[in-house]
Amino acid sequence: MSYESFRDWVEALDRAGELLRIPHPVATELEITEIADREMKKPDGGKALLFEKPTVRGVVSPFPVAINTLGSWKRMALSMEAASVDAVAADLGGLMKARPPASLKEALRLLSLGLDLRHAKPKTVKSGPCKEVIHRFDVPAHRTEPWPAAPDWRQGTDPHPPTLADLPILKCWPLDGGRFVTLPCVVTQDPDTGARNLGMYRIQVYDERTTGVHWQLQKVAARHGRRYYETGQRMPVAIFLGGDPMFPFAATAPLPDGLDEFLLAGYLRKKAVELVKCETNDLEVPANADVVIEGYVDPTEPLRMEGPFGDHTGYYTLPEPYPVFHVTAITHRRDAVYPATIVGIPPMEDFYIGAASVKLFLPIFQMNFPEIVDIALPAEGTFHNLVVVSIRKTYPMQAYKIMHGLWGMGQMMFSKYIVVVDAEVNVHDTREVLFHLFADTDPQRDTILTRGPADVLDHATSQLAVGGKMGFDATRKLPGEGFDRPWPPIIRMDPAVKERVSGLPKVG
Repeated sequence: MSYESFRDWVEALDRAGELLRIPHPVATELEITEIADREMKKPDGGKALLFEKPTVRGVVSPFPVAINTLGSWKRMALSMEAASVDAVAADLGGLMKARPPASLKEALRLLSLGLDLRHAKPKTVKSGPCKEVIHRFDVPAHRTEPWPAAPDWRQGTDPHPPTLADLPILKCWPLDGGRFVTLPCVVTQDPDTGARNLGMYRIQVYDERTTGVHWQLQKVAARHGRRYYETGQRMPVAIFLGGDPMFPFAATAPLPDGLDEFLLAGYLRKKAVELVKCETNDLEVPANADVVIEGYVDPTEPLRMEGPFGDHTGYYTLPEPYPVFHVTAITHRRDAVYPATIVGIPPMEDFYIGAASVKLFLPIFQMNFPEIVDIALPAEGTFHNLVVVSIRKTYPMQAYKIMHGLWGMGQMMFSKYIVVVDAEVNVHDTREVLFHLFADTDPQRDTILTRGPADVLDHATSQLAVGGKMGFDATRKLPGEGFDRPWPPIIRMDPAVKERVSGLPKVG
């Protein structure tokens, strides 16, 4: 069974004892962030939160706000309706093992075919719950009369339909440039091939009808946008919120270019995604989404400063120019739940989302690099800053091969530090990794410095999107690596003694 709305997902969390309800009014300006941040910092990610009466400029919104719904390993597994994320990863890896691919291109073809065979291919339908209430914007973008105190948005009877200024969109941190949609699934389309992309790019609300759209220059949506800017044609964009929790997960997954995110979502939710055409453009969105915001980007319009924004790096991203998105329609369920997240100093909800992606796509890395045992992105590294990878080392300089290979794979190009350790090291135990990093390296011999693309969110680089990389070879050294001394054994107790002592009466 799949989740047919975000409310459906929230109710499942409630039944599982994974939800805390906040029944009293809480401001979308900063207060929700402070409560959510405290919860996310608890052991194992705390609980999911449902704010039943979020306020916007002091007025209670009819749409509750759900946050931290994917912020633990248990909730990630529940979202995939599985016993664990590891079980889902093993199943996904099994698709590739039936017929070992001869190349990465063939591997991706086989993965796509394997997902198709699981009845995951998306299909188009005529309508769906996301269109229960439809508001087109055929009125001027700005109006001067006061807003009603409590418009009945859910019935579609309000003479002044809701705009971005009225949805329960969060202002997360004190220095943020405004309110930000933090869990948006953004649909764009290649104007040449028609291939669609589902990505997640923060959306800053400028006013009732316009936003900034923060698609970084290396992202697929930015590539689509460049083609529209070259032709001068308006670029259709659709933003949806809610529906199945696998939608935001698929939007953030590091999928190889050309693999449909809705195909992955269908596989993970064990049911094909039903898509419906938007009201004011030809893009398709999930029929069971909670809220859909339709619009366009005009290539003839100047870019506009977006930010600051308190980001996953733990620092504010400073203002930079980005395209302006114009809203042409908002559609939603009558009982919609507004999904949100916050990012900032880790650990946060995004750690579990990112770590689950790494687990799921480890088989893809292993197809390119069969010596890889495991990969971890520690929370302290805020995703791309630090990657730890364990390998079965069989020849000299193999660790450096892995470093260069990972820097050449998708979003791994943003990784600032890569630490390579031996197969028996648990990459998810930061203390164990640090022990081997400090004990098994000679800084002069076992490090490499290079340069490459950097995350545009990285405030420490001297140039935007360009920065240094550093690799650490923390594996055992071989003679062919200029190491001519014997490598000592690590201290370990005899297993028989450990077992015998475990059977003795406890001391104290």
